[in-house]
Amino acid sequence: MSLVNSGTVPGPNDADAGFVVGFDLDMTLIDGRVGIARAFRALSAETGVFVDADLVVSRLGPPLEQELAEWFPREDIPAVAKRYREFYGELAITSTVALPGAHEALAAVRRHGGRSIVVTAKNQPQARLHIDHLALEVDEVVGGLWSDGKAAALREHGASVYVGDHLGDVRGARAADAVSVAVATGPISAADLAAAGADAVLADLTAFPAWLDTYRKATTG
Repeated sequence: MSLVNSGTVPGPNDADAGFVVGFDLDMTLIDGRVGIARAFRALSAETGVFVDADLVVSRLGPPLEQELAEWFPREDIPAVAKRYREFYGELAITSTVALPGAHEALAAVRRHGGRSIVVTAKNQPQARLHIDHLALEVDEVVGGLWSDGKAAALREHGASVYVGDHLGDVRGARAADAVSVAVATGPISAADLAAAGADAVLADLTAFPAWLDTYRKATTG
């Protein structure tokens, strides 16, 4: 159900026969906290640098390098990020699960004749591994983008809606002049997502198909 709905705001491409919906990945479509924690613990054990993996997974959203900067010297981050991604590939792909409603949300976009793209801060190859492993039917994957930086990809692909769980996702949608749909499945509360300017806040993606039905009816007649 919708926790907060400040009104349906038409996007620039809703008059088209087809339309594009963008989705964030971590804590929007997938829950990778178990695997991420395992990868950080393995990295910590190998480097001898303490990393609080439980704290890390409580604040997912920003790019990996930003999190690593909380624990490692700046000059070490490129090498540490590379090693983390090696651990991640070994430990995180198969332990990650789709969040409730993820497959149904993507199916709802297709039912309305639309295309789904993923725009995420995660690196593109590993984002694609998750999508393939979980059989998430998306048309395009763009990785390595965060917050306002997501706007360029959303504009390039003509996305009129962007769905995410973080304040950075709200900022990205607003910067792209897309409707911001926020899901309260990540580290940010529904109230804070609404206060940041999300056009609609849903408890999780199970509410998205009904929201999309209403949105499309309002914007296409």
